[in-house]
Amino acid sequence: MSTPALQTGHIGLNVTDLARSTAFYRRVFGFEVLGEQTDGDRSFAFLGHDGALQVTLWQQSSGTFPTGRPGLHHLSFQAPDIETVHRAEATLRELGGELVYDGVVPHGEGASSGGVFFTDPDGIRLEIYAPSGADTAPAPTQGAPTCGFF
Repeated sequence: MSTPALQTGHIGLNVTDLARSTAFYRRVFGFEVLGEQTDGDRSFAFLGHDGALQVTLWQQSSGTFPTGRPGLHHLSFQAPDIETVHRAEATLRELGGELVYDGVVPHGEGASSGGVFFTDPDGIRLEIYAPSGADTAPAPTQGAPTCGFF
């Protein structure tokens, strides 16, 4: 008997400052707040689109995301088109966000898919990409996928 294909339900992230992270994810991703608790020692926010939960933020950590330790590498979000990716890039620049590469770049040499690669306020590596339209820029990393954050 085969196991049915599973889909990602939602992504839960530990953050150090719930208000800051909620504002960041709302601006960059256009998420709505579906639910939240901001007082007391159990602070969290449920974020999504059209009532569908996509990201939960939990104020349960300190410091920054340790990219050199085992665990999460990065989170990738697919946009419907490259124009949406460029709008996210503009928002990130407006917010003073930390871009990993200079703007929208392809996933690799000769690839049409690609996006913008950046970190959130706690250093979590993120990607917003489109399946096509990013081939107007050179790949930033030769011989390796861009989403490797090399």
